[in-house]
Amino acid sequence: MTGQAANGPQVKFDWGHSALNAQFATAPDGTLRMTRLAGPGDTAVAPAGPESPLPLVEITALGHGSGWSGPRFTDSAVGGRLRHRAHRSERDGDWHRLYVELADETTGLTAEVVYSSPDGVPVLRCEVRLRNDGTEPLVIQSVSSLLLGGLPSPDVLDVHRARNDWLAECRWSAEPLRAHIADIGRDRHEHDSRACLAVSSRGSWPTDGHLAMGALTDRTDNRTWLWQIDSAAAWRWDTGETGHGAYVALSGPTDAEHQWRERLAPGAEFTTEPAALALGDGFEGALAALTAYRRAVRRPHPDHTALPIVFNDYMNTLMGDPTTAKLLPLIDAAASVGAEYFCIDSGWYDDDARGWWDSVGEWLPSARRFPDGGIRRVIDHIRGRGMVPGLWLEPEVVGVRSPVARSLPDEAFVRQDGIRVTEYGRHQLDLRHPAARAHLDATFDRIVGEWGVGYLKLDYNITVSPGGPLLGHARAWLELLSSLLDRHPGLVIENCASGGMRMDGASLAVAQLQSTSDQQDPVRYPPIAAAAPTAVVPEQGAVWAYPQPEFGADEIAFTLGNALLGRVHLSGHLDRMSPDQLALVRHALAVYKSLRGDLPRAVACWPLGLPGWTDEWLALGLRAGSTTYVSVWRRGGGSDCALPLPHLAGGTVTAEILHTSAPAATAVWRADGSELAIGLPAAPACVLVRLTEQG
Repeated sequence: MTGQAANGPQVKFDWGHSALNAQFATAPDGTLRMTRLAGPGDTAVAPAGPESPLPLVEITALGHGSGWSGPRFTDSAVGGRLRHRAHRSERDGDWHRLYVELADETTGLTAEVVYSSPDGVPVLRCEVRLRNDGTEPLVIQSVSSLLLGGLPSPDVLDVHRARNDWLAECRWSAEPLRAHIADIGRDRHEHDSRACLAVSSRGSWPTDGHLAMGALTDRTDNRTWLWQIDSAAAWRWDTGETGHGAYVALSGPTDAEHQWRERLAPGAEFTTEPAALALGDGFEGALAALTAYRRAVRRPHPDHTALPIVFNDYMNTLMGDPTTAKLLPLIDAAASVGAEYFCIDSGWYDDDARGWWDSVGEWLPSARRFPDGGIRRVIDHIRGRGMVPGLWLEPEVVGVRSPVARSLPDEAFVRQDGIRVTEYGRHQLDLRHPAARAHLDATFDRIVGEWGVGYLKLDYNITVSPGGPLLGHARAWLELLSSLLDRHPGLVIENCASGGMRMDGASLAVAQLQSTSDQQDPVRYPPIAAAAPTAVVPEQGAVWAYPQPEFGADEIAFTLGNALLGRVHLSGHLDRMSPDQLALVRHALAVYKSLRGDLPRAVACWPLGLPGWTDEWLALGLRAGSTTYVSVWRRGGGSDCALPLPHLAGGTVTAEILHTSAPAATAVWRADGSELAIGLPAAPACVLVRLTEQG
């Protein structure tokens, strides 16, 4: 399907596939707008009519601001001048794509809006490619990635967003959109409200403060629009009222929030960060679609189906103090319970009596910590016990006392006003510079290629001010990781930034695993573990399990239970445990191995709703064909809880307890109410149940 507005300003066309339909038409002001976006079986028109939706792109530039001042990312002068020039569609494997070319005669700016969608999935992905075809430079201050207007009135919409803080990730909440957008009497004023709810990233951790996600749900029919912005750098979204309906504007970095500007010389180009919007029946339905999108857009890797158990020596165990003497018995114990990877975490490079925090950067092994054979002896021992060796690095930082801080040129570091940025005793590399890139390429190829390390945990424990080169650096970082995986295709990369501070779609499309948190308290971890599938698919979401020899049997089973519906990241002083305690660990890992084959196709549900941080009862369900797994935690309250599971209504269902911290736990399926009745007589306690539909 192709078309051009050669015979007049009016254009009308549609595009999509069996699970998604988008319709476009020229509005009375001459701008092209999306007039409908619908999933399968959606008979409601949303957006509704060419007057209500937004233009396809909003752009602000120096000298070309807004047509209606305010904090909303709408009504820009350039966006209002863009006119349709051409469009075309194509099929690329499992992906459908639509290219819409728009042009602004005043500046000569061309904007190509690229929509894409995986076949059979009600998700719309969008990015915008700008090209300056004018004769003068143009300084871009913001450009939308995806715009959608004409949604139902704020009167009937709830808005969802997720706080995401260190040690307290993935905390979702919902409230009426009208709590933020007052009804000002639009007809009397003949203007929309200037108000909006705006959420944005802060600093160089893209998910510090909030996940790069949000949603709107219509309370009258449960339709949900759920979005994510795929940026490892910076992002913003806002929602508000326009033309008696609501809108959503998704973008990458902006001048106002992130001190970002892009100077486009004549002939120069820029492409936005992608954004994706999923349609569904309720939050869970939309998340199922977004989960399918995440699996479709990521880099293929065997780890996505193998799901090996990783032992990491850090959490509540060695805590950055590894030595040969401490590691060898821990390696033996990890292998004995069924771990398949063993990662040596921070400290392996530390030969400085003053500490390593502000001296990192060379990534050479400590001779003091690893005498008699060096770290290669420890790596060989891991491999000899049948596990894949791994190492922790924080590659983007260089300590102020590191020799690398002196050997690399100033231009290889992030600078502002010509001065190296220093944060918490570290500088940050700017990977756009070839010297910075060469330093890390050599580091990775030595560790992976020469030492035979098959797993890298890549951490990032500082956040610096936004602006400057951070977008370019973030893109160069992801390109470096892709290149590293091209050279070493069996390598597994864990993405980490003080836990979940870089839990974004762009990073997860490249890395195989995502650290969900640094939370050290097993009783505070359940709301993070239960909500993690909102941000990362189950087979990529790493959850800590750190049993200790001083724990009772119930505590050991509880901390292990936190991780069984994600990726198990095992830690703890297993080398000091009794045979009975090791048997508990071994049993839990055997349970995990029995179910992990279902995780790569599972979609999440929450029988008790999305977890609250202080909830006494929490539950996470994973649906995989005729099998549903449900992890339930009790941290207080009464001893019994009923979990509604309407997707199992009308069938013959069997319930089987796979793992529990409470020997007296009960799990009974009640067919008459389509609910799972759980009994946990003490708290804290957990239970994992497998529900199987018969025939």
